[in-house]
Amino acid sequence: MKLSEFKKYLGTASAVNFVQPGGTPVPRHFHITEAGLSTKHFIDCGGTIRTEKHINFQVWAAEDINHRLEPQKLLKIISASEKVLGNEDLDVEVEYQNETIGRYGLDREGENFILTAKQTNCLAKDNCGIPQSKERININELPTQVSCCTPGAGCC
Repeated sequence: MKLSEFKKYLGTASAVNFVQPGGTPVPRHFHITEAGLSTKHFIDCGGTIRTEKHINFQVWAAEDINHRLEPQKLLKIISASEKVLGNEDLDVEVEYQNETIGRYGLDREGENFILTAKQTNCLAKDNCGIPQSKERININELPTQVSCCTPGAGCC
């Protein structure tokens, strides 16, 4: 989800609800402890230099269970942070800690913001020897053909 979409949904939302992959909600008493611009400058396994940028929000559930971050307050936090983040309409990433800090993409389902699992991938498959994946076919789904050499077919 792009930052502009996130802000648009916050503008009409009655609450800010994050849901983890698997359906467990983030406790409603969470705080946004950081809003930042993350830039990753790297070289992939094929030798191509790349840069990725995204907006990052760190979500933290404290022990003050009476805390509630309302949509308008989060919009004010985003507005104040745009001095640092700039005006690029980048993808939003959310950091949230369970057993370890997880980094998630962001989607929306109804009134909820869904933390989506991120995956690793090879960005240079053509340069580093990764063969193109072939479509897997279940042998039971192959079309059956009647052979003339089956018992009782009369070909012998």
